[in-house]
Amino acid sequence: MGLGRARAPTRGTFLFRHHRGQARLCRGPPRGRGARGVLLQDGGAVGAASLWGPYKDIWQTVGSALWRRQPDAVHRLDMILKKHKPDFISLFKNPVGIILIWEHQQPHFPGLTRGLVAVLLYWDGKRCIANSLRALIQSRRGKTWTLELSPEMVSMTTRFTDELMEQGLTYKVLTLVSQIDVNNEFEKLQRERGLGSEKHRKEVSDLIKECRQSLAESIFAWACQSPLGKDDTLLLIGHLERVTVEANGSLDGVNLALLMALLYCFDTSFIEPSTEERDDMIHRLPLLTERQYIATIHSRLQDAQPWKLPGLRATVRLAWALALREVSQLPDVTALAEFTEADEAMAELAIADNVFLFLTESVVASENFYQEEFYIRRIHHLITGFLALMPMKVIHLFGSYVIQAYVLCILLSEVVLSKFVRQMSDLLPQTIYIAYLKMLQGLASGPQCAHYCFSLLKVNGSSHGEEIRVLLGTLLCASHELVFHFQSESARLALCEHPQWTPVVVILGLLQCSIPPVLKAELLKTLAAFGKSPEIAASLWQSLEYTQILQTVRVPSQRQAIGIEVELNEIESRCEEYPLTRAFCQLISALVESSFPSNLGAGLRPPGFDPYLQFLRDSVFLRFRTRAYRRAAEKWEVAEVVLEVFYKLLRDYEPQLEDFIDQFVELQGEEIMAYKPPGFSLMYHLLNESPMLELALSLLEEGVKQLDTYAPFPGKKHLERAVQHCLALLNLTLQKENLFMDLLRESQLALIVSPLEQLLQGINPRTKKADNVVNIARYLSHGNSNPELAFESAKILCCISCNSNIQIKLVGDFTHDQSVSQKLMAGFVECLDNEDAEDFVRVEEGSEIEKKLAAIRHETKIHILNLLITSLERNPPNLALYLLGFELKKPVSTTNLQDPVVLGCPRTCLHAILNMLEKGTEGRGGPVAVRERPQLAELCYQVIHQLCACSDTSGPTMRYLRTSQDFLFSHLQHLPFSNKEYEISMLEQMSWLMKTASIELRVTSLNRQRSHTQRLLHLLLDDMPVKPYTDGEGGIEDENRSVSGFLHFDTATKVRRKILSILDSIDFSQEIPEPLQLDFFDRAQIEQVIANCEHKNLRGQTVCNVKLLHRVLVAEVNALQGMAAIGQRPLLMEEISTILQYVVGRNKLLQCLHAKRHALESWRQLVEIILTACPQDLIQAEDRQLIIRDILQDVHDKILDDEAAQELMPVVAGAVFTLTAHLSQAVRTEQTQPLAAGGREPRYAFALDGCLTPPPAEGPPVGFACIGDSSLHIILKKLLDFTLKTGGGFQRVRTHLYGSLLYYLQIAQRPDEPDTLEAGRVKAMTGVDFGSHPHVDFASPPLQMLALALLDRIISVDKQHQWLVYLSNSGYLKVLVDSLVEDDRTLQGLLTPQPPLLKALYTYESKMAFLTRVAKIQQGAFELLRSGVIVRLAQCQVYDRRPETDPHSVFGMRDAPMFIPTALDRYRQILLPALQLCQVILTSTMAQHMQAAGLAWLHMSTIPAFGRWRQRSRSQGHLGLYTGFEASLFPNFVGILSELDVDVNDGSLMELQGHIGRFQRQCLGLLSRFGGSDRLRQFKFQDDNVEGDRVNKKDEVELAMQQICANVMEYCQSLILQSSPTLQHAVCLFTPSLSETINRDGPRQDSQAPVVPYWRLPGLGIIIYLLKQSANDFFSYHESHRRSVNKLQNVEQLPPDEIKELCHSVMPAGVDKISTTQKYVLARRRLVRLINNQAKLLSLCSFIIETCLFILWRHLEYYLLHCTPTDSQDSLLAYRTLFQSRRLQEEIFDRNFNMRMLQADAINAFGESLQKKLLDIEGLYSKVRSRYSFIQALVRRIRGLLRISRN
Repeated sequence: MGLGRARAPTRGTFLFRHHRGQARLCRGPPRGRGARGVLLQDGGAVGAASLWGPYKDIWQTVGSALWRRQPDAVHRLDMILKKHKPDFISLFKNPVGIILIWEHQQPHFPGLTRGLVAVLLYWDGKRCIANSLRALIQSRRGKTWTLELSPEMVSMTTRFTDELMEQGLTYKVLTLVSQIDVNNEFEKLQRERGLGSEKHRKEVSDLIKECRQSLAESIFAWACQSPLGKDDTLLLIGHLERVTVEANGSLDGVNLALLMALLYCFDTSFIEPSTEERDDMIHRLPLLTERQYIATIHSRLQDAQPWKLPGLRATVRLAWALALREVSQLPDVTALAEFTEADEAMAELAIADNVFLFLTESVVASENFYQEEFYIRRIHHLITGFLALMPMKVIHLFGSYVIQAYVLCILLSEVVLSKFVRQMSDLLPQTIYIAYLKMLQGLASGPQCAHYCFSLLKVNGSSHGEEIRVLLGTLLCASHELVFHFQSESARLALCEHPQWTPVVVILGLLQCSIPPVLKAELLKTLAAFGKSPEIAASLWQSLEYTQILQTVRVPSQRQAIGIEVELNEIESRCEEYPLTRAFCQLISALVESSFPSNLGAGLRPPGFDPYLQFLRDSVFLRFRTRAYRRAAEKWEVAEVVLEVFYKLLRDYEPQLEDFIDQFVELQGEEIMAYKPPGFSLMYHLLNESPMLELALSLLEEGVKQLDTYAPFPGKKHLERAVQHCLALLNLTLQKENLFMDLLRESQLALIVSPLEQLLQGINPRTKKADNVVNIARYLSHGNSNPELAFESAKILCCISCNSNIQIKLVGDFTHDQSVSQKLMAGFVECLDNEDAEDFVRVEEGSEIEKKLAAIRHETKIHILNLLITSLERNPPNLALYLLGFELKKPVSTTNLQDPVVLGCPRTCLHAILNMLEKGTEGRGGPVAVRERPQLAELCYQVIHQLCACSDTSGPTMRYLRTSQDFLFSHLQHLPFSNKEYEISMLEQMSWLMKTASIELRVTSLNRQRSHTQRLLHLLLDDMPVKPYTDGEGGIEDENRSVSGFLHFDTATKVRRKILSILDSIDFSQEIPEPLQLDFFDRAQIEQVIANCEHKNLRGQTVCNVKLLHRVLVAEVNALQGMAAIGQRPLLMEEISTILQYVVGRNKLLQCLHAKRHALESWRQLVEIILTACPQDLIQAEDRQLIIRDILQDVHDKILDDEAAQELMPVVAGAVFTLTAHLSQAVRTEQTQPLAAGGREPRYAFALDGCLTPPPAEGPPVGFACIGDSSLHIILKKLLDFTLKTGGGFQRVRTHLYGSLLYYLQIAQRPDEPDTLEAGRVKAMTGVDFGSHPHVDFASPPLQMLALALLDRIISVDKQHQWLVYLSNSGYLKVLVDSLVEDDRTLQGLLTPQPPLLKALYTYESKMAFLTRVAKIQQGAFELLRSGVIVRLAQCQVYDRRPETDPHSVFGMRDAPMFIPTALDRYRQILLPALQLCQVILTSTMAQHMQAAGLAWLHMSTIPAFGRWRQRSRSQGHLGLYTGFEASLFPNFVGILSELDVDVNDGSLMELQGHIGRFQRQCLGLLSRFGGSDRLRQFKFQDDNVEGDRVNKKDEVELAMQQICANVMEYCQSLILQSSPTLQHAVCLFTPSLSETINRDGPRQDSQAPVVPYWRLPGLGIIIYLLKQSANDFFSYHESHRRSVNKLQNVEQLPPDEIKELCHSVMPAGVDKISTTQKYVLARRRLVRLINNQAKLLSLCSFIIETCLFILWRHLEYYLLHCTPTDSQDSLLAYRTLFQSRRLQEEIFDRNFNMRMLQADAINAFGESLQKKLLDIEGLYSKVRSRYSFIQALVRRIRGLLRISRN
């Protein structure tokens, strides 16, 4: 019970009380100076809810104010003390209402009834009051210590405790201490059936003991700070008169505290005569200020009435005597002379009652004595005061054995003590040799004290050598204690190397003599003490081998065995005592720790440790259970020491390849096999079903059975240590087995081993069950009393959980027995709930034991959490699902998680984790675990995330967190966390929490849980302060509330958005360690060694294994030879230390960068989920733009900082890409809102009315007005700066940035409207030196494609053509054009049946798309021609490599869809972009299009193949492109060739005519296929071909078919116009036959009409049929367009089924999961597509109608007016062109047709109904969109031709 900073002049080591056997309720805060930084304990596994009502509040408030120093706790403490002052006055008044809260507390006590829980709570409440009282008294203002609290706090607690003392606190406390007795309380509880299992009894017992102890310590604390008054002192003396000792003769903790309280009442040593505060100190001392104090106390102590403990009275009398002597030395005390002169008489009485013997056996020997510094201080002052103040009494006692010098083991801090020790050594009588040696042993308990002690012996030995030799001889014959406790390295070496002393030689000689085994054991322990020094240990190994203490060499002539093995089997076993064996094991343990020679025994036997290991394993360990023991505890002592040796051997063993190769040595002329390393042998035995492994598992089983009794038994501590070593052996084996087995497989050694995790699954021969792992797991239930065992158990379970097969087996073993399952679950939960583990982070000062145990409990928690994390990665069922409370016998997703006790749900690890994270969330400081236990909090958040991310566990977990815990909101409101000391853990905590929040937002959005989604969005996005929610429902707001309610421009009340604050907490800068500066090691080789030592840690980070690196470097240094190397060894070791420090710094750098990247990725994921998954109506469009703007600006500012780490650029670039995409979408969505809103006419209506621009909008501006044009320019500048910062590397980063620029350029773009904003942006960009970035970025195909797409976009919006001029003048355009020839060979390789990667194809398409964009500008087309684009295309041979179709495929049949296109499709993807480029160049440069025609001439052989592209439906789009190309080029192809001066001879001319004629017939044949009834078959074909996106595909196919017909008709029109200068000399493309119209207009219009062969020309009937079909299609499209426009204007009024159908075409799956608002958005999107598509179809139909009428008019005019059957063939062919072949004219006129029949058929086909339709179409559409009255004129002319009468 350390209490604070001591005020005494001399400061010693602060020690704290620690109870190993306490119940989980009894852990109070550590006492002493370190207590101020230690967390308050609420009772271990019971947790914060363990205590009921007021008493819990008292204890927590006191702890928060005194230990945790919370600023707001002072006021709360004042209120609590005023409120509960009666509880302190009426101490331990029986509390009421405990039974009423049992339901809330019972989950913390599995297996207990409510009555048993109530008993625990009853005593737990008393414990809280007692601990609170003790803490308040400790914080008083006083003379002994200070807790360094604020003056206000000290005054408050002093005043409060003074009031309690005035109410008789001492009497009440002493009365309670006397009345409360464990046995009596147990009797009462037993009568009322208030005691349960052994564990429950243990917990109740510890609670009662804790209450008594805290009450006694309250009196002690008061006496230390303010000595008790006379009456209270008499009460204390009266209590001590009745005190007795424990069974071992020592005082228990309660009576020891009361004794020390009385001794401090008599303490006057704090009064310094020379200090200014002397008078004030005297006035505060009742001994001097109260009248009759000294007289009354003196009279009471002189009373002859006997005490139950005379030694206790003697101690009090001695303290009183010294107090009187000290008072006598004060001035102005003459009135007390009567009493002060009686000091020696009082001392005589004390000595007569053997005061020093009592101090030795009852006070110093007490278990609690060394755990409290101020106990030691008081006894120290008592002894030194006696030596200093009463020297004559010391002289009189010198010849007597009464003074027990062992008491002085804690001293040696006073000058007088030093003199006393030296004087005794000079006049040492033989009668007190042993006492003097024990005194020296006590003095040598520390390194510095040991050095002083040795100096004493050495100085005296120089003049008294003979006496020293006698002293050493006595030592060797009597005790080993002196050397064993000499902690000084130099002292050990000096003793051993002294030429006159030679203690090792003497001891080894004595061991060969016939002396008692007990003495031999002491000698071996002495050797073990010497063996702590490596220099001595090395020689000791050889001495052991030489003396054959353990016989390792068998001499043939020797008749019987010798050595310790004989002693064990024949002497110790018979005596049933084994001191020699235990001492030998201790010696081996010490030697193994210090030095281990690999060549031990070389020359006499095979070198190695194997003989010793065999003895320890076979003779000691394997037989220890079957031996008889006179003293039961010795059994476990033997097991402990031998297992300790095994543990050290295996700990220091690292499997090496040479261990698995048999090594032979020469011995006496023979080759014999050398022994394997001891670690190898241990691994082999532990990886087999050996007796050693069986015994180890049996020992674990027996150990847990013994501990489950919760009762003391002989050797309990040794059993615990033995079990700990046993568990550690298994753990080491698991860690090393993978490497061991890998090396074994490589070496092909004839050994068979099995993984230990499989062996642990074996059957236990004692229980006939596979319960070995269960036995290991049961040690977790003892985490409070034996944290080391729980720690080793958790490590083993964590190791074996990595195997999926074992996971399933473990679940079965753990859940087979219901009672065992409950206990195991309780054990895991208890370890996680144990709050002692939470203290070690903040334990700044305190005992090493406390720190060590706190660290062990902390690591146990970490291993359990890692076990859960590892198990969750395995398939169910797994161990984590069992520990977290999920269903195992049913589907995991059906689990219904509940709070403990609800529906019988037990308390699970999930509840413990949530409870750990919950503490502190209700306050401003945030979760306590985040600040004080960062690593635990990180793992807890990771477990929660894994549960939410797994599909099986996500539903139950998130439902429970959402409804019962309000987990995410309560934790997200405290983001960002701040803990610079543990930055990595802090970042990981936020990462897992943000990922979990992302999942929650996604799930709640899909499930339409709008209130939960909205609440989290407000928390993350609001720029107004968020009020904490205190209502029971968690403060769920009105669903109609939106984020816009908080996004106003009242800057006075705004706060930074939490999503931005989280980004601020991620520091983008990173300190980089200085590079290595080495003098001896080669830096390159060191870097290679560091790389070889790298591995992945639990977080997946690649770091260097520092321990392995240290081992490698030290081995390298040890391998050096020569004197120079020996001399430089210190320098080499120093440089190794430098290397290790560098590696530690680099590891931290990598871990920190990994954590920052993880946090940034999680933040990015959260932002993306907010923007993409959450309902858009929760964030209005203008608010969304503001949020994205703020985030974009902030993230750019952080990454553009000069100190920003480059490793974070990829994540930032990805976030920028997403944000820019959503900014563009938000702006564009806002622009389209007015178009679809009711009451405003949409833009599509204006398009149909012929207006190119809509009328000006009324109301506020839309688009980017809400965020401002200046903000967009700022974002653009930062985006460009970020792009420039990436330089030539970071291709992935640049990919994201180019995509961001592409999205940025789409902002505010409106179709068919001037794009003023983008023009402004391009203008801004021209001022930036984009130099060598997007247009030359050809490092990777994806980057090339994006760069080209970006340039494409820039060119399209650059109205001033500045970028075009720049690209041309700088030569980049020429380079790009020239690269086409370089791509030719690669593209040819893509036409093979099994192509390589298609990256080159996609890059080629991007290049062609960009060149096509350039060619659309007239200036760009000329630049391309000057760059030789047509020449380069003509040089490409890939266009002539058209693959042949599959000969086995049937015409018209479809191939199965493939992701990779076929060779023919790839060819089309290559050729069509080239043709499109040529077409655009022809369109842009009508005067200079000859080069494009030349390209067609060079590749004429490939042209006819286009006509056969009707076999595949996906070729229809390509056909549309091709027919448009031929409509532009081929009508005047011969004239173009003439202008190009192409040498066309007669043969070439005929060949060209053949190509063109065949091409014409194929194109005209397309009308029959796509303009006639074949269209029905094409539609059916398309419907069968696609299913998922059927609607969109159908629209595309229909548009493509109309486009093909329009292009063919344009081609026909061009041929007629360019080849027929007069009406009398016309080229007739269609025969004068209307049979197609008659056949198709029959009763079966859907029937398949005969297909016209491609070598025969179609008749005019196909034109009239196409005219009728287009007219019907027009009205159908017009009606559909009108309906679609109406639907768009009234989307909200559409039926739900229709809305769903519209959404399905945009989003095939998941429509049911989205909100209604999102459905409306999708429906509008689909309607917009329909309207645009229908508008295009209307335009195409109108064009087809006009062209058909024109062609019909020209043909009818020629046939009916200018052509007669009697005309000669020559007259008919008077006008011929290259396109008019003789066969064409023969086909037209070889038939003897009747012109009258043609006229009659035409009149019937071109009837009044058709004419009316055509005129209606002109009125509806052509009036505003086409050539008005053109249709009317043509109809009139055709009607006139048909009315001409023929004779």
